[in-house]
Amino acid sequence: MKSKFVRVLLAIAATYTFSALAQTGSAATPSSTAANTSAPASSAPATTPTPTPTTTKVGTINIQDAIFGCNEGRRDMEALQKKYEPKQAELKTQNDELEALKKQLTATGDKLNEEAAANLRKQIDTKQKSFDRNVQDAQEEIGNQQQEVASRILSKMAPMIVTYSQENGFTLMVDTSKPWPQSPVLWWNADAVDITKAVIEAYNVKSGVPAPAAPAGATKPAAKPPVSTTPKPVAPKPSEPPK
Repeated sequence: MKSKFVRVLLAIAATYTFSALAQTGSAATPSSTAANTSAPASSAPATTPTPTPTTTKVGTINIQDAIFGCNEGRRDMEALQKKYEPKQAELKTQNDELEALKKQLTATGDKLNEEAAANLRKQIDTKQKSFDRNVQDAQEEIGNQQQEVASRILSKMAPMIVTYSQENGFTLMVDTSKPWPQSPVLWWNADAVDITKAVIEAYNVKSGVPAPAAPAGATKPAAKPPVSTTPKPVAPKPSEPPK
């Protein structure tokens, strides 16, 4: 997921960086020209002006947390989860049937004749392949829709990140969605430079999407869905049938 929507942010960030460099270059050119035209012809050696020190202000933002932590992201992910609840129940039923057959083979395998045992193993193998294929298809479908949600939100959020960075004097903004070494960022002081919360709050105001209602009887807000991996609709795949 990240590979697609991060390209959008990188393109905007690159535009901002090139624009800043262009402005810096154009601002420096007149000074040097004026210095050359105003300098009297003299045999005295020219003095080199002392460069003005510049301050680099680096900020960080967790793009994934911003997307799925804003009200719109939470709302859309909860809707996506609810949409696939029937599919999850269907896969759970298939998994339960498969596990029951495996237990049957384990319990009675040595008591069955060769033909009956072979038929039971064949039945398990067929159901296992069907179950694995259905799980993979569901994961891909859910992952694609999750990616669509992220891309749509980021297309509106990315300009806000650039504007916020400009207005607050940041020279560079780094995405910390993944930890090092998956990310080039080894360490940062999140309390001092992270703008994720500020961007989420600003986006919530601009989007006008209210916070999703907490589930009935819940004592705390629902946890954010993991975005670093494709969500799986069922428990981990059962072990292979015994030989």
